[in-house]
Amino acid sequence: MMVRSRFSLQSEKPFLPEKIPLRISACLLGLHCRYDGHHSLCTSLVEFIASMPVIPFCPEQLGGLPTPRPPAEIRHGDGSDIISGRAKVINSEGKDVTDAFRRGAMEALNLAQLTGTSIAIMKSRSPSCGLQTPYCDKATGMGVTAALFESKGIRIFDLGSDDNFSAHEFMGLVHKIYT
Repeated sequence: MMVRSRFSLQSEKPFLPEKIPLRISACLLGLHCRYDGHHSLCTSLVEFIASMPVIPFCPEQLGGLPTPRPPAEIRHGDGSDIISGRAKVINSEGKDVTDAFRRGAMEALNLAQLTGTSIAIMKSRSPSCGLQTPYCDKATGMGVTAALFESKGIRIFDLGSDDNFSAHEFMGLVHKIYT
């Protein structure tokens, strides 16, 4: 369900802390960093952030994985189980890529902490960024970076390429965090 805001996007933008850049999954901004070499461009998000400071990131690339790369899924748990060492990330070729996913999540966290970020807009369904990913052994499991961010108090706004970015819902989350 799409929620329409009674405020214009321009009137909502000033509520964002000006010096703190938004962390956004790079694929949502049209960068070709997905496992398949494509992007997950969300045009309504790009329109919203046009004049804001943004730091795009791709945890899988930060972890050293190439683009394109074989798709991967979490086995024996979800992202929180990867962080704690109880699960593995295995790609479609049977290769264990757990260390790359863990390293990418840690690098993404380091960047977020360096910039003072307390909110990130991340790609839904991803085994790295999704708040709920089908690419794990839990029905509502989180991706690796999502789990690490949540454990460190970084709030996530989950977004898919086909989703309409809801400025109203996002600004509600921002308001909760910064007031």
